[in-house]
Amino acid sequence: MIRCLGILAGLLALSVVAVADEGGPADFDSATGYRIARYRSPVPAEVPGGVRVGVDEIDRLVKDEQAVLLDVMPSDGAGLNAETGQWATKKHQNIPGSIWLPDVGKGRITAELQDYLESNLRRSTAGNKSRAIVIYCQSDCWMGWNAVQRIAGLGYTSLYWYPDGIDGWRDWDREFAPADPVPVVRK
Repeated sequence: MIRCLGILAGLLALSVVAVADEGGPADFDSATGYRIARYRSPVPAEVPGGVRVGVDEIDRLVKDEQAVLLDVMPSDGAGLNAETGQWATKKHQNIPGSIWLPDVGKGRITAELQDYLESNLRRSTAGNKSRAIVIYCQSDCWMGWNAVQRIAGLGYTSLYWYPDGIDGWRDWDREFAPADPVPVVRK
């Protein structure tokens, strides 16, 4: 009997942890469904609007389909300079050939960042909304998950999500390149 109670208590503790990892209502925007808090926590297995991929699929997509690699790692530092459009953020490394658009994976973004995302997508895909785009951040990061859905909402149809991000890339002993965030063009 005591053993059964111990097992039940253990199962209850595991279920509480599992529920906590999913996030509560305050972690999501009720209008969009985007994650708005606790971005570094376990992500779902799938993302609406995109296909989950691993490193082998990324290699194939880049080679065969000239996929755009989109790093949505958030800024880490002072962020966007409102006057210059430059990012004051710590540098990081990403998958070679990637475009780094900081903060576009946040759950709520400004109209300026939305325009920044849209204009850089148009430029990097040459306006082809069916061009393959691989979106990533870090492992257990909701920024990529949000960005896939936001980009799908813009009508892009060949979206691939690499949820292991730069951490997974490192785990596979892959090469990195220095990353510089794309500046925001002032009008």
